[in-house]
Formats: sequence, structure tokens, C-alpha cells
Amino acid sequence: MNLRNYVNGAFVNHSNDKWMDVIEPATGKTFARVPLSSTDDVNHAVSAAKNAQPSWGALSHLERADWLDKIADALESRYEEIAALESRDTGKPISLARAVDAYRSVANFRFFSGFIRESHGGQRERFEMEDSTNIVVPKAVGVGVLITPWNLPLYLLSWKVAPAIGMGNTVVCKPSELTPMTADLLMDTIHKVGLPAGVVNLVHGDGAGAGGPLTAHPDVDLVSFTGGTDTGAKVAAAASPMFKKLSLELGGKNASIVFDDCDMERTVEGVTRAAFLNQGQVCLCGSRILVQSGIYDDFIDAFVNSVESMKIGDPTDEETQLGALISAEHLVKVEGYVALAKEEGGNVLTGGYPCIPKEFENGNWLAPTVISELSPDSRCSTEEIFGPVVTIHRFETEEEAVAITNNTRYGLAGSVWTRDLEKGQRVAENIDTGMVWVNTWLHRDLRAPFGGVKDSGVGREGGRWSLGFFSEAMNICVKHD
Repeated sequence: MNLRNYVNGAFVNHSNDKWMDVIEPATGKTFARVPLSSTDDVNHAVSAAKNAQPSWGALSHLERADWLDKIADALESRYEEIAALESRDTGKPISLARAVDAYRSVANFRFFSGFIRESHGGQRERFEMEDSTNIVVPKAVGVGVLITPWNLPLYLLSWKVAPAIGMGNTVVCKPSELTPMTADLLMDTIHKVGLPAGVVNLVHGDGAGAGGPLTAHPDVDLVSFTGGTDTGAKVAAAASPMFKKLSLELGGKNASIVFDDCDMERTVEGVTRAAFLNQGQVCLCGSRILVQSGIYDDFIDAFVNSVESMKIGDPTDEETQLGALISAEHLVKVEGYVALAKEEGGNVLTGGYPCIPKEFENGNWLAPTVISELSPDSRCSTEEIFGPVVTIHRFETEEEAVAITNNTRYGLAGSVWTRDLEKGQRVAENIDTGMVWVNTWLHRDLRAPFGGVKDSGVGREGGRWSLGFFSEAMNICVKHD
């Protein structure tokens, strides 16, 4: 299957003969080809978006919300198709793809449709003065570029597309070239519901051929990027000189802080999920586990048992809990960190290569790996690995736990596990990060802000923060007679 770009309401061939194979992570087999688009393709897509924006932006917020609902309904009718494609494209278990990826892709469109209706198209406010009235009106920014990663392809693309077009912008999407299949499905869905041509466009390709030219394009007004910190820096360098609105959701090295007064069973279950969901390939994953000394040994025993009980293998098996890593190159990177951990004095408590059926022997497999005895300052303890590898560390006091947690260039998320909710909130507020969960993980209210600090990004998305990013606040001052 050869994929095509989607521009101005039609699927179109790209301008050259360059392609990239789409590889099934679980088997190593090629099952599609994705175009490696060029600047010409980018120009075509941006032009379509620019031409479509005035008429789309002129619609009322209620009309645009209706379109979001139409897209949600159409996606919901393809629920199982989304899950199957996402599982095959990313290597994740089908149960996870169904419960997370397919579910949230539909929910994102429904949420922003409702939120836009409730907020009357954004944050409209009036400020009365003695002799005049100030009226704040949210207006569309213009043309947006939405760049999404390979770990949660449709989940994160829908998270950006829905508020962007809901606020009157038109967009050009650039999904990861490693996982293009559900982006293609979204374009097919949008096409079939009859969304006006040019409102949503898609250009396939890599960073050099498509991503770079998109972020640097003079007719692009905003860029929303989710991905690695190093790539985010390149995006910022390209977009910032032209003063484009910029949102960057980048990497993380998140801590799960376990106090000795925690509910042990509940905590082990939650920390296991936080560590290894999607093979640890989620920027929010708790890849550093900090355990208070009073329960350190007991926690390790229970945690390792929990990890070793997880079923790894065939992503299409409903019982599978961990699938394959995204690519052979990424597997090599993660393996390199495990080797580095041993060099740094770490003790591998569990992990390695699972026993996989023959049909999967060419896939990208690594069993969940737990490493102890590393210094909190070690590279493996402070650098983002983005795979099924966690380090575990002992601490004595709250202050020490906070100091270890903050000892990294990242600040995206974290979790705190304790029966003392006052302590949990106190510790959370002292962590240099964008989000903290207490006695849970990845429990999301889509109205709440999402984003990080330090090298984890710039800006916030979610609820009114998304509507604010995808709009410009205009103030109109009316003098009274």
C-alpha cells in the first residue's frame, strides 16, 4: 500500500519518487510505503490551508463545533479499525490501542466540540470602565502546522486538530513517518464527512523534507509540536525568528515517588503501569522510581514480581500487556542504555530478551527492565530512555526525594504515592514539573493544562489553554456616549 498526501480536499501524489517503508515493529515486515515529500509538497499544502482559512474562520463557533462532532461520529464508527491499525503500526497491544488510542481519538473531537460551545468560541470577556467597555474577542491565528510523534499517533493528532480547526484555523499535519497509517485514516474520515477543502491537509515525510520546510514556511502562523527535546529545539530555531506562535511538548524523565506510608498493593500496580505503559514509550512514563528506605526492600520484591508477571508478545493477543518497540534503531538505543547502566554500576534485577514465537523473532523486543544501585546522578537516571527501562532509588526524607526528582533537565510529569494527602500535595508542589499525580497516574481531565517546564517544553494544551493557543485575544474598547 502506497500512502498519499491529503491536500485541498483530495488525496494527491507527492512531487518526487522518494519513499520510505513502513515497518511492522512486532515482525520487522514492511506493510506500506510512505511518501518522502519535498518543499514543493509543503508549499502546495500551506497554500491550500491559507486559501481556505478566511471562509472557514468566518463560520460561527457553533458551526465549527458541529463539524468536530461529525468527525467524532465518523471516527467512532471506525473504532476497531483504528485500534487494529494503531497496534500494527506502533507494536502496542491491541487492548491498549483500543482503550487508549481509539478511545481518546474520538473523545478529543467530542471534548473540544463541547468545550467550544460552552465557552462561546473561547475566552470572551467584558471589562467595564466608567466611560467605556473593553470586549475581548478570540480570533483565529491563521495557518497552523501540527507535528506529531510515533508513540500515540492518532491520539495526539486529534488532540491538536480538534481545537485548531475548532477555533477557526486551517492546518497542515505532519505525522511521524514511522507511524503514518492512522493519520491517513483521519484524512479519509475527514474527506468522507465532507469537511471543506483545505481546512485540514496532510504532508507525509521526514524532518528534512517536510518538517523543516513546514516550520520555516513564511505563511505558517503557528506550530504545535510533540516529540523529542532535540527535535523540538530545531523546530523552535526555525519558527522563532518569524515570531510564530509555538507550543512544544517534549521529553520527560519523570519520577514516581513512593513513601513508606503508601498503600503497597495499589502503589505497585500504579507504578508498574506508569513505568511500562506502551513499552515505556510515553513521555509521561515514570522511568525513575524513588522509594523511601522503610519499605525499599519489600517494594522491590513486589514490584519485580509485578513486572515479571506482565505478558509480552503478540500485539493482536487480547491478553498481551507489552508489545514491541517502535523500530530496530530505537531498540539499539534502549539496549545501549541498559549496557551503560551496567557500566555505571547498576544491577539489572529483571529484563532482557523475552521468549517470542518464531513469527515475531525479527521484531523489536525487550522485556521490561528494572535497574537498581545506580547513582541518582548517573546518565541512565537523568537522561530520557523512552523504553521499557526504569531505575529505582532509595531515599530517606521528603527533601531528598524532591532533590533527586528535580535533578534532571526535564520537568514534564511525576507521581507521588502516600496515604498522607497533605504530604502528597506538599511534595508535588515542590517538584519542578508541569504535572503531578497523587496516588494515581495518567488520570486525565481534558479541561486541565498539559505541558512541562525546563527541557520538557513550552506552553500548555488542554481545555482553555488549547483554545488560547489556537487563537489570538483581540481587545475592542468602545467609548460610551
